[in-house]
Amino acid sequence: MTKPLKLPQPFEPLFDYPIRDTSICIGGDGYYYLTGTTGSPDWWAVTGDIQVWKSADMHTWTPVITEPRKRSTVWNVDRDGTWQKETALRDGAPFRPLWAPEIHYLKGTFWITYSIPRLGNGLLRSVSGRAEGPYMDHIATNSPLSPHIDASLFQDDDGTVYFLCDNGKIARMNEDMTALAEELRLLSPSNAEHVGFEGTFLFKAHGRYYLAGAEFIAGDYHCYVASSDHIYGPYGERYLAVPHGGHNTFFQDKSGQWWSTFFGNDSNAPFRERPAALKVEFDEQLRIRPVL
Repeated sequence: MTKPLKLPQPFEPLFDYPIRDTSICIGGDGYYYLTGTTGSPDWWAVTGDIQVWKSADMHTWTPVITEPRKRSTVWNVDRDGTWQKETALRDGAPFRPLWAPEIHYLKGTFWITYSIPRLGNGLLRSVSGRAEGPYMDHIATNSPLSPHIDASLFQDDDGTVYFLCDNGKIARMNEDMTALAEELRLLSPSNAEHVGFEGTFLFKAHGRYYLAGAEFIAGDYHCYVASSDHIYGPYGERYLAVPHGGHNTFFQDKSGQWWSTFFGNDSNAPFRERPAALKVEFDEQLRIRPVL
């Protein structure tokens, strides 16, 4: 009988700052870079900052921009945006949050995907090659890259970059990453309509493609994963990979160890809305599970 998955104990945040949807990557300089949704305490209000932190060892984190009034903000909707500035009403209150920025290091520079609910998602490129930017909107049409929520990037072994969003949608990008080169298609596991209803992330390990997504089950926000030998599938059954780990990303550290990010959405998670990372491993069936 398969034992239920558990989180390792003790398990602590990386630092004490309210962040959701934690994303971590390694830059070309060997530092770890972190971003995620900010805007506490009202995550559904009018926000707009993208903040980035860095660390040499994943223990001590510092803002990439140290000017206090900028709060490590590398990009801001009102200062730098165009189509992103439109504000809607939700239940009679102003609504324009910026959700789930992800940071990626590809093609010699940093890229940040993000979403503005009800407007769409976009792609930023650091024109300096540094994580602190400055960042520019990389989409030539001056409009959202897609009308969905959540966004991510995946670069395959041949250098091709794919855009992902929403509940498992994917499309190959053109060579200069200014547009989608094909229509979005939905990647579905064999036992469900989608791997998760949001928070899609794709990575490759052991020669297989691992598709992750976030899903609420009985009120808890989990990370589910399905895998395939081919990027467009077919994908196998989805399974619980990281309990309470919904909307996470996966990355390798400098020694090759795999990690999952974490932020603590659930009331019974080890902590609430703080950035974290936990080691994961692959079992005999090459399924992901936390390292206890």
